Parts: sequence; C-alpha cells; structure tokens
Amino acid sequence: MYSPQLPLAVARGASSSYSSGSPTEEMEQPGSLLEASLVQLMHHHHRISLHLRDRTEKAKRDATRSAAVVSDLLVDAVNGGVQEAFVNEKRIELEIRSLAVTVNRFMKQTDQWLAASHAMNSAIKEIGDFENWMKVMEYDCKSINAAIRNIHQG
Repeated sequence: MYSPQLPLAVARGASSSYSSGSPTEEMEQPGSLLEASLVQLMHHHHRISLHLRDRTEKAKRDATRSAAVVSDLLVDAVNGGVQEAFVNEKRIELEIRSLAVTVNRFMKQTDQWLAASHAMNSAIKEIGDFENWMKVMEYDCKSINAAIRNIHQG
C-alpha cells in the first residue's frame, strides 16, 4: 500500500508573525498543534496500514498453504481411485488371458470330440451298410438255393 510521505513541519520564514522562533512557543501556537496532530494521525495511519499489510500477507500465505494441502489431499484421493482402477484393470486383463487360454483348450477338445463322433458315425454307417449287405447276400443265397432246388427237383 502506498502512503505518501508528507513533510513533518512546514518551514516558516524568518519573519513569522506567530512566534519569536523558540520551539516551546511554536508548540503552543494553534497551527503547530494542528500540524502535530496531523503528523501523529499520519504516523498512526501508516502504522495501521503496515499492520494491515502484514496481516494480509500472513493471511495470503496461510490461504496458499491451506490450498496446497487441500490440493494434495484431492490429488491423493483421486490417485488412490485411479491406482485401484489400474490394479483392477490389470487383474481383469490377466483373467481375460486365462479365460482365452481355457476357451482355446475347450475348442480343441470339442474339435477332437467332434472328429471322434464323426468317425464313430462313419463306422456305424459302415456296420449298417455291412449288415444290409449281409442281408442282401443272405437273401440272394436263399434265392439261388431255392432256384437250384427247384431245378434239381423238377
């Protein structure tokens, strides 16, 4: 805060009509009392201004410190949540990889089972075809046997 410096006393010329020049007489004169009061008032104002400036600076430093503490606490709170989310994300990624490996293993096993079931189906069809072939052969043999008997008997 700027406070202008004013002169403490106004210089009087050699031919002053108020006094003979002695300091005690000047203090008793009404103009010098007014000057002394104004000077005292200025000094008082200056001291109060300095005191207010010091208090303002101290409050400013305290507010800055408090803001820094609050900022640190907020950053810690946010970082704590972010850190927890990061750890959870890594855990989920590991679980996803593990599940992908398990799924691939099950797909291979399923493919093996599917190939085995197709092989069994083919074998069963072949057995069914063989059985059918055997029945056809048996019928043909019976027909041939019946034909030979008819020829032989008749």
